Amino acid sequence: MSVCYDGSVLEELLRLLKLEKIEENIFRGESQDLGFGNVFGGQVIGQALSAASRTVTSDFHAHSLHGYFMLAGDATKSIVYTVDCIRDGKSFVTRRVVAVQNGRAIFSMAASFHRNEQGYEHQDAMPDIDGPNGIEPEVEMARRLSDKIPPAILEKLLCEKPIEIRVVNPINPFAPKARPPEKYVWFRAINKIPDDAAAHRYVLAYASDFHLVGTALYPHGRTFWSPDMQVASLDHSLWFHREFRMDDWLLYVMKSPNAGMGRGLNIGSIYTRKGILVASVVQEGLMRPLKK
Repeated sequence: MSVCYDGSVLEELLRLLKLEKIEENIFRGESQDLGFGNVFGGQVIGQALSAASRTVTSDFHAHSLHGYFMLAGDATKSIVYTVDCIRDGKSFVTRRVVAVQNGRAIFSMAASFHRNEQGYEHQDAMPDIDGPNGIEPEVEMARRLSDKIPPAILEKLLCEKPIEIRVVNPINPFAPKARPPEKYVWFRAINKIPDDAAAHRYVLAYASDFHLVGTALYPHGRTFWSPDMQVASLDHSLWFHREFRMDDWLLYVMKSPNAGMGRGLNIGSIYTRKGILVASVVQEGLMRPLKK
């Protein structure tokens, strides 16, 4: 069934992502309606990672996932996740997850879990970016542009959200101008999340799908809202590098190194406010100009 957030929206999101166990290695998740009819890709990623996490012991932590979107999900119906326990090793555990709706696979994912160990370390430095204080919350932008947004979608956009998003270099989605394919976004959960490393990871997996696919449209003066574009996520890969908290500000640095053949590649780096690189993301999205 579809979820309409009320009360504590963050608690609702955590419940949405935690899933119901219906059989050994089989889980069911409700769907979240953001106003578009189709299921938000981040929901499926987060739920799939949550399902995989339920099949490993607590001393193993997700370090990577690689998923493919195959069909649009129906936001009015629940999704069943089947987990295949591919391998249980001493240092690494591998899982395969398939999300099924109406008897058809809509998403598949491979995930790897690693027991913490010591090793050499290095990372890219975080760019010098303003914020998050003084950056306009995304919901305020939606209010300013409310006359251009369809009412059903506007209602969802103006509701309290479990993840607060602040775009450092926003564009007007209804009157975009071409610019370099770089985007900077601060985000965090609006309230404290329990001290459960798995929960912080699958909430980050959920949030990692926001804004990413549209970065490749920046140089072309187009956005998700452009009526002459068909835009959708095709695949999604995520690596967790270090521990983090989703209830403290994280900076999402997004760049698109390539677009072609109706697809755009987007690369993301996620940092704490102290400049610690905690995750990397790569996603290719459909960005197909519609024929007139």
